[in-house]
Amino acid sequence: MNLDLSQFDNLELDNIGQWPPLAKAVFTVFVGIIVLGLGYVFLVSDKLTRLDAVKLEETTLKQQYQSKYHVAANLELFRQQMAEAEELFANQLKSLPESHETPGLLDDITHAGTTSALSFSRLNWQPEIVQEIYIELPIDISVVGNYHDFGNFVSKVAGLPRIVTIHDFTIALDEETGTNLLLDIQAKTYRYREQEATE
Repeated sequence: MNLDLSQFDNLELDNIGQWPPLAKAVFTVFVGIIVLGLGYVFLVSDKLTRLDAVKLEETTLKQQYQSKYHVAANLELFRQQMAEAEELFANQLKSLPESHETPGLLDDITHAGTTSALSFSRLNWQPEIVQEIYIELPIDISVVGNYHDFGNFVSKVAGLPRIVTIHDFTIALDEETGTNLLLDIQAKTYRYREQEATE
């Protein structure tokens, strides 16, 4: 099929009506492509971007709805768990020594050490460390004994009715006896910041 390209010669925009049919068709396709391209750029592309944003928002809203539905469906269970947590917290608070009970805690620790066949070389309160909702009360402890007695002592301290935690321990040979071991340990108990909590 031979195309006569001479029909595209000497075409004038002022006289489109007189153009050959093929030239009119090519011109119409060209104008149509330009109109579609400009329409896409100025009209459709913004709407597609907006559509993607709305789809993303829809996904987020669905996830929020599902999580809120889960909470609403299990509201009674959550209330029950909250009541249990508050009761547990209240019980834990009872395990913290109050201001007037802290001196007795040294007696309890001393008793735990002496009944474990240990001898104390140091048992001192350290300065209080104030935290957001509680106060740490560190106690430096040095005891002399053997390895198994240390384990027995730590077990008895852990079993005290008040909360006491054990930190930063070292075990070394006691230079004075040459046979026993020296345990340096820091115990901490805690006091609830009652005044700040009530305020």
